[in-house]
Amino acid sequence: MQFEGKHIVIVGPAHPLRGGLATYNERLARELMQKNQVTLLTFSLQYPNFLFPGQSQFSDDPKPEDLTIDIALNSVNPLNWILVGRKYKKIKADIIIFRYWMPFFGPCFGTFARIVKSNRHTQVIAITDNIIPHEKRFFDTPFSKYFLPVLDGAVAMSRKVLKDLQDFPLKKSVNKTEYHAHPLYDNFGGAVSKSYACKSLGLDANKRYILFFGFIRNYKGLDLLLEAMALLPESLKDVNLLIAGEYYEDSAPYDEIIAEKQLENRIELHTKFIPNDEVRLYFSAADIVAQPYRNATQSGVSQVAYHFETPMIITNVGGLSELVPHGEAGWVCEPMAESLAAAIVSMYAPKRLDYIRNSLKELKKQFSWPSMVKALEEVTN
Repeated sequence: MQFEGKHIVIVGPAHPLRGGLATYNERLARELMQKNQVTLLTFSLQYPNFLFPGQSQFSDDPKPEDLTIDIALNSVNPLNWILVGRKYKKIKADIIIFRYWMPFFGPCFGTFARIVKSNRHTQVIAITDNIIPHEKRFFDTPFSKYFLPVLDGAVAMSRKVLKDLQDFPLKKSVNKTEYHAHPLYDNFGGAVSKSYACKSLGLDANKRYILFFGFIRNYKGLDLLLEAMALLPESLKDVNLLIAGEYYEDSAPYDEIIAEKQLENRIELHTKFIPNDEVRLYFSAADIVAQPYRNATQSGVSQVAYHFETPMIITNVGGLSELVPHGEAGWVCEPMAESLAAAIVSMYAPKRLDYIRNSLKELKKQFSWPSMVKALEEVTN
């Protein structure tokens, strides 16, 4: 189905919620708004506080004036799912696009979707970040089994997730599935000079920086990267690790590694939520963005790095290496400290970073938002 003159509803995080999911959904809405009427249906309650490990779920930024945002869905209140479902059943949107990133939302999304689809008009599709989450819980399979069969189609943002979606044990499989990589995060502005970025962040511009960006959890492997920093040769002792993102777990294990390896003078801790207007400073200050993940499907951090043409080090897990060709967009290694250290040494070989930056200029052209819209059209009847 061609998306033109349609009423499209995107269900998932949006302002006043913050983070990469909200940023993505708002960017997708703007792309679709060029030819369609678009509503963002977001949460009045996304997570109960006891399930949210960060400092705040909410943005301090003003509401985007160009977007229609309905703050109505409560993820844990079944009565709310029914009431909001009935509301959107009457609205009769042409297409509803769910952003499905963890099975926790399966009951809410599944109930809402079934009610809406009873109008025999609205089609329901999803963008799937994960079917099997990084950190597994007992309810993952039954919750996804409840939500997925209601879909008319789904776009997976990595080939691993596409396979998970196609192999998932369902009595009624999803009718149409497609793969499309995460498009570029191109809404953070352009790059700035390293000197300006470092001055703005209080960093020494004469040093070299590897960036770890995003919230901190065990599966993201920051501990492995810290241990790798301690293994670097003397010639790379001016390379510092810039950690930008808030802890979603206890910081003590990381603090212990920093102290044990005597890395205090080589680690820059900006352990807070990074607002959108500061993102370009961190990527402009860095020579390399490291994603030392123990497991992953795909990562929005890669798409920010592509936008800023910042070379990457990634681990060979999940779908990460699908997006980062070895030696062209960055360096692929194993999720071990020794392998990460060797990758850092390789990346700082003479002229390698310049070569990869030039390569990124061409490679990033494949990750367009119009192409993402095309994939969504393909899975819609």
